[in-house]
Amino acid sequence: MTQGLIIVDVQNDYFTGGTMELVNMSAASENCKALLENFRNKNAPLFHIQHLAAREGATFFIPETEGCEIHSDVTPTDDEPVFVKHFPSAFRGTDLEKVLKSRGVTEVIICGAMTHMCIDTTTRAAFDLGFKCQVIHDACATKDLEFNGELVKAKDVQNAFMAALSVPFAQIVSTKEYLES
Repeated sequence: MTQGLIIVDVQNDYFTGGTMELVNMSAASENCKALLENFRNKNAPLFHIQHLAAREGATFFIPETEGCEIHSDVTPTDDEPVFVKHFPSAFRGTDLEKVLKSRGVTEVIICGAMTHMCIDTTTRAAFDLGFKCQVIHDACATKDLEFNGELVKAKDVQNAFMAALSVPFAQIVSTKEYLES
């Protein structure tokens, strides 16, 4: 079984001072960096995903801004593929599925942001396309949300989405658990 790492939307706008700051993004990014280094050391397939806003009125990931750039923790090298997307799923409107299959990838390791949007959507899409999935929970970040007039804290959003993905879509593990396996 060939594993491929998918690093989703680790972009400047999600960090402190960005236009869509997430809770614990720096810690998640450090874990993404550790995963990236592990895959580089193994010379294993890895894929960067970059979201560029395409809808009118978007407030973050605006093309040609510093905020849309991939964060320095996980800067791609010249030979690492970057898939630009305009939707929550890293598969919609990209060649990601085709490239994964051409590289023999059967299992995807997913990390990045936002848990409740692009991580969730990409994981479910990967599962539907027949890939085995692992989500690295502490290498993902989200934010506080509001529903029905109530604040849902980022920790609760994170836990709820990881619980929902855990059956049947993905195995949910920590960075340490993944690196030690």
